[in-house]
Amino acid sequence: MDNQAVPEIRKRTKKRQAAGIGIALSLAACLFILLAAIRSGSVYISVSDLLKIIKSHITGSPLPAEVDPMSDSIFWSIRMPRAITAFLVGGCLSVSGAVMQAVLQNPLASSYTLGVSSGASLGAAFVLLCGITIPVLSGFMLPAAGFVFGLATVAIAILLASRIDRNVSNQTIVLIGMILSLFVTGIMNLMMTFYGDRSKQLWLWMTGSFSARNWMHCAILAAVGAAGLVILLMLSGRLDILTFGELQASSMGVDVKKTKIAAILVSSLLTGVSVAFAGVIGFIDLAAPHIVRRIFGPSHKIVIPMSFIYGGAFMALCDLAARTVLSPREIPVGAVTALVGAPFFAYVFFAKGRRSA
Repeated sequence: MDNQAVPEIRKRTKKRQAAGIGIALSLAACLFILLAAIRSGSVYISVSDLLKIIKSHITGSPLPAEVDPMSDSIFWSIRMPRAITAFLVGGCLSVSGAVMQAVLQNPLASSYTLGVSSGASLGAAFVLLCGITIPVLSGFMLPAAGFVFGLATVAIAILLASRIDRNVSNQTIVLIGMILSLFVTGIMNLMMTFYGDRSKQLWLWMTGSFSARNWMHCAILAAVGAAGLVILLMLSGRLDILTFGELQASSMGVDVKKTKIAAILVSSLLTGVSVAFAGVIGFIDLAAPHIVRRIFGPSHKIVIPMSFIYGGAFMALCDLAARTVLSPREIPVGAVTALVGAPFFAYVFFAKGRRSA
């Protein structure tokens, strides 16, 4: 073996070991936060009772006599689905942000840039303000409307961008997305003016909440999130190449247009279903991917799954703060993510600028 290759091999081995340790520590921290979010509240639940309740529901065995039935109901029916929903929503939003930043080559890009949140809010406005109902959807009318309108807004943005620019350039997509967001927001504000007596419901949805979430929400989010992660991991190599620029990617055999459209649609799907079930929660899709890249580097094979872990843990922590800081009152989780994340993101962003200066 060439003597000059030995130091390089050792360096790569150390990097892999460091990445493995970082992933293990991140998973442990994530599990700790999730358990804290499940246990914390007005009713204390010990770890032993928690494990007994989980075993009882998974195996179908009777609940032990020493476990309070009220604790079982609070843990299994309220806290656990709420914490898991928060984790899944945070993970989906963070992965969406990480992919959008790579595709659009913009550190401040996200699916919200393309109007997902505005479109979903318009769908929710139609349901809440106009009283639209579909019996088949039952309690899922609001999430379904938000999801469909959010994806429809992105589809229109991509269609218009492809008509105006054959290459679907990043600037064209972002510009059209911003225009659609402003237009849709204008329509929604007009509706709120005409239906002022019902606008409080819409405001509560737009500030984000995980209240009254159940296992059905968890199942849908888990299915969509898993499918999105698999597809995006399959695209991870092409996303790595796209970060070097579209011309470079084309010269290396990457179909830039198809890759961008596929990544944008999957990212918008993740954001759309998250917004549909939790309301409009900003910021987390910007902050979590930046933190992950600073720790683990730019490779999307690691950035995508770790963004899911970090984003999920951060969202579960923010939801815990939202329901405990001013208990029994609950703070909108969107306000918590902004208050906690914005200063930290500003510090990271400007610190990076000072180092590069």
